[in-house]
Order: sequence, then structure tokens, then C-alpha cells
Amino acid sequence: MKQDLKKLWVIYIVMFKIGAITFGGGWSIISQVQEEFVEKRPWVSEEQIMDYMSLARSFPGIMVVNFSILSGYAMYGISGAVAAAFGLVSPAILVIALVALFYDSIKSNPLVVRVLNGIRSAVIPIVLLAAWKLRSRAVTIKLQWLLALAALLVCAFTSIPKTMVILFGAVIGFLIQKKGGGDNAVS
Repeated sequence: MKQDLKKLWVIYIVMFKIGAITFGGGWSIISQVQEEFVEKRPWVSEEQIMDYMSLARSFPGIMVVNFSILSGYAMYGISGAVAAAFGLVSPAILVIALVALFYDSIKSNPLVVRVLNGIRSAVIPIVLLAAWKLRSRAVTIKLQWLLALAALLVCAFTSIPKTMVILFGAVIGFLIQKKGGGDNAVS
């Protein structure tokens, strides 16, 4: 029982820490979860991280919360899912409550505006590094590289909803696997 509570507490605290420093959208969470729960504590695998990210993006709701629930569940069942989700959202709830309390006095403060601009700029390399680290697990055959490039171009230059791009990727992935193309790993 004590071990159970300790593991749940670790999941909550680590997700709280991640939630406190995750800026710029959900994608920046990937590298932090990978570092904490794959490298430091081998509680989930890189493949699971990729699968959970794909699923979290496909489900309705907030992607990072979906991702934390899936990760927490894999680590410690329903209790782990609850601990991970509450850990992730607790910092945001606290900060948003404080900001709401003082919003009128800080909304046009030039210092606050500058800090937020700096934070946004720092998020880009975090997201790119996470994508770079996970590329070998996400794209394993040559055809997937073409699919990834096509998806990037569609996302960058059209107004097609991202959910449609994901669904199309799922269909293509299914067809690749069905035809036996999933076994041709890129070296």
C-alpha cells in the first residue's frame, strides 16, 4: 500500500513539474515525458509514447491531458491516470486562478509581454528536439517518410483540418500494413 502511494505520488509530482513548465501547446510535453518516464524511470516505452501521442491527438479534448491519462494508465492503471491528469493540470489551474485575480493589473505590462514572447520562442526547439528523438520509432519504412512529408505540406499549405490529416494517415498506415509494407524497415 505504501509503495502504491509512493508511485502515485511520483507520477503526480513529475506530471505537476511537467505541467508547470509546458508552454506553447501540448507537443512540448513529449520530450519531458520521454525523459522522465522512459529514460529516468522505465515505466513506459518510446513506442508507447508515440502511440499515446497519436491517440491523444485523435481523441476529443485537450491533447496533453489525454496524453497524460494514457501515460498514467500505462504506469499504474486508473489511479495512475488520475494522478497524471491532476498532476499535469494542477499548475495551470493555480496560475490561471492567480492571473484571473490580477488580470486587469498585468494585461498590458510590457515586462509580462516580453517574458511571454521569450517563452514562446524557447518552445520551438523543445518541440523540434522531441520530434527528432522520436523519429526512428515513428517513421520506420520509406513510404512513411513520404507520408510524413505529404502530411507536413498539407498542414502547412492548406486549411484541411488536422483531424482529417490524422485519419488519412491512419488509413494509409492500415493499407501499408495490410499489404506487408510494414516490414521494410528503413536503415
